[in-house]
Amino acid sequence: MRRAVLAAVLLAAVAAPLAAVPARSPLAASPVAAAASGLTLTADARYVVDPPRQRVRVAVTLTATNHKSDTKTHRFYFDRAFLAVQPGTKSFKISSAGVTPAVRVSKATSTYTLLQIDFGKRLGAGQSRAFVLSFVIPDPGGAPTRTTRIGQSLVSFGAWGFGVTGSPGGSVSVVFPPDFSVDVEAAGLHPPTTDAAGNTTYTTGPLANPLSFFAYFVADRPSAYRESTIQVAIGDRTVPIAIRAWPDDAAWAKRVDDILRRGLPILAKEIGLPWTVDQPLVVSEAISRSTAGFSGRYDPPAGQIDIAYYATPVVVLHEAAHAWFDGSLLADRWANEGFASYYAYRAAAALKIKVTPPAITPAQEPLRLPLNAWPAPGAAPTATDDLEYAAAYELASAVATRATPAQLQAVWQAIHEHRAAYQPSGAGVSPETVDAAPDWRGLLDVLEAQTGAPYDDLWRTWVIRPGEDVLLDQRAAARARYEGVVQRADPWLMPRVVRDSLRVWQFDQTNELLDSASSALDDRDAVADAAAGAGLTTPSTMETDFEGPRGFAVTSAEADAELAAINAYRQAAAAKPLQPSLLHEIGLWSSDPSAAMATAAAAFTAGDLRATVESTALARQMWVGADEIGRNRVAAVGFSLAALLLGLWLLGRWYRERRVRRRSFASHASRIR
Repeated sequence: MRRAVLAAVLLAAVAAPLAAVPARSPLAASPVAAAASGLTLTADARYVVDPPRQRVRVAVTLTATNHKSDTKTHRFYFDRAFLAVQPGTKSFKISSAGVTPAVRVSKATSTYTLLQIDFGKRLGAGQSRAFVLSFVIPDPGGAPTRTTRIGQSLVSFGAWGFGVTGSPGGSVSVVFPPDFSVDVEAAGLHPPTTDAAGNTTYTTGPLANPLSFFAYFVADRPSAYRESTIQVAIGDRTVPIAIRAWPDDAAWAKRVDDILRRGLPILAKEIGLPWTVDQPLVVSEAISRSTAGFSGRYDPPAGQIDIAYYATPVVVLHEAAHAWFDGSLLADRWANEGFASYYAYRAAAALKIKVTPPAITPAQEPLRLPLNAWPAPGAAPTATDDLEYAAAYELASAVATRATPAQLQAVWQAIHEHRAAYQPSGAGVSPETVDAAPDWRGLLDVLEAQTGAPYDDLWRTWVIRPGEDVLLDQRAAARARYEGVVQRADPWLMPRVVRDSLRVWQFDQTNELLDSASSALDDRDAVADAAAGAGLTTPSTMETDFEGPRGFAVTSAEADAELAAINAYRQAAAAKPLQPSLLHEIGLWSSDPSAAMATAAAAFTAGDLRATVESTALARQMWVGADEIGRNRVAAVGFSLAALLLGLWLLGRWYRERRVRRRSFASHASRIR
C-alpha cells in the first residue's frame, strides 16, 4: 500500500504542467502542451517599461491550483511546475506567503526561456497557492533589427500571456512612461488609459486563452536629434547631407553615414543622372509605423528621408535611390519602387554587402496582384505589399537584363530631359518634349524607343490588369500602321498630333488621324503625278499643311486647289497651236503667252495658285484669240492702206483740178487784156 501511494505521488510530481509559448509570438517555438495533470496556473502579468535602465520589468501573479482529489489509496500533490517566458529574460525572483519557493532556468532557447518553479511546499489535492514571479526583459543590444529594444527614444518588445494549455483566466497589462507614442498590434487589448503622472496603461481583462495572447509594442518618444553633416561628392557636385539620429543610437548614425558616403556616388554612376535635389538632404532616424514594404519614406518636396532604426543597408540605399526615383521621373509607384530597389541591390553588390534580393515563390505567384493594381501605401495587407515590392523588383531586373546599362541610362536621361517617345525624324528637327512624368504606358514607349527592344511581354506578365491587354494589342497595331504611314510620307514628316495620340494611347484617334494622313498622301501623289505630267514643280504648301497644325483636311483642300491650277495650266498649254498660221503670228505681235506660262509655272512652284490661274488664263486667251486678232490686224492694215490710196488719189485729183483751174484763169485774164 505504501509503495502504491508513493508511486502516485511521484507520478504527480513528474506530471507537473509545462506552460506553453504563445502560439502567435514571432519569438515562439512550437507550442508545448501541458500534461493533463490536474494542476492549473493562472497568471496576471504586468509589464512596466523602464527606459533609463533599458529594460522592461515584469511581475506575474501566479495562482497554482491542484484540481485532484485524494482517495483512500492515493494522495495527489504537486511540488513544482514549469513556465515558459520570453527569451533573454533574467533576474528571476519568486515569492509566496508562508513558503519559500524557488525559480531557476531549466532551458534557454532563442525563442523562449523555460523556468522551473519549485513550490517550496507540496500543493495538496484541492489546494491553491499564490506566487509572485518577477523578472526583467533587458535590451540585449546588437543588431538594429533585434526584436527587443528598450531605450529613451525607442521601445519595442513582445508581451505574452502566461498559463497552461486549456486554462482560462489571467490578464496582461503594459505600462509606458509619459510622452511615448505607442503602436501595438494585438487582439483583446482595451483602449489605453493615462494616469495623473502621464503613464499610459494597456490592459486585456480576463483572457479566455492566455497562451494565444501576444502583443508587440513599438513606441517612440520625441527627443532632440543628434545631427551630423557629411559632404558627399556626386558627379561634379558636393552634396551636404544631414544625418539626424536619436541621442541614444549613435550606432544608427554611424551605419547610415557609412552607407551614404559610399553608396550615393555608386547610385549616381549607375543611374546616370545628375543630382537633382535642390535643398540639403536630411536623413532622419524614425520608427516605421507600418510593417509593409521597405522601412523608410522619402518626402521629395521637403528633401527628407525617414529611415527606420532597424533598416538594413539595402533599405538605406533604396531610400537614397528615391532621390532620383521620387515621382518626378516616373509616375507610378511600382516603377519608382522597382527601380529604386534594382539600383539599391546593384549598389549593395558594389559595396560588397551580402544581400538576397526578394523573389516570388511558385506558391506565392497566385496571390500576386498586377502592378497596376497595387494599392496606395498602407492600403494593402503586409503580405500583399511584400509581394508587390518583390514583383516590382523582378520586373525592373528583367528590364535591366534586356537593356544594357548604357541604354537604361539613356532612358532615364530622355525622361529627365522630358523627351517624348515617337520623335520625328529628319535633319534639323527639334526634339518633342512632354511635361508629365511617364506612367506605365509612357515608360513602355520610352523604353522601346531608347533601347530598340520589346518589353510588352513583360508588361503583360507583371503590369497590366485584366482587360488592359486589349490596349497592348491596339498599341501594336497602331504602331505598325504608324510606321508604315511614316515611311510612305517620307520626306514629309508626320505632324505631332499623331504622335501625341500614340503617346497617350488614344488609338482610335490615332487610326482616324492615320486615315486622314493616308488620304492626304493619296492627294499628294495625285498632285505630284499631275504636276509632272504638266511639267510643273509642286509647291511646298501641302507639305507645310501636312506637317503643321492646320490638319490633313486642309492638305486635301490644298491638293484640290493645286489640281485645279494644274488643270488650268494644262488647258492653257493645250491652246497653243502646233503649227501657227500667219494670221496667228500676226495676232501675237506684242504678246508673249509663253512668258505668261512661265510666270504661271513659277507662281505655281511658289504656291501662288491665284497668280498661276490668272497667268494661264492670260496665256490661253492670247493663244485662243491670236487668229482673230491677226485677221483684225490684217484688215486694219488693209483699210489703212485703202484709205491712204484713196487719200492720195483724192489729193492728186484735187491737185490736177487746181492746175486746170489755174490754167483756165490765166487764159481768161489774157483775153481780157
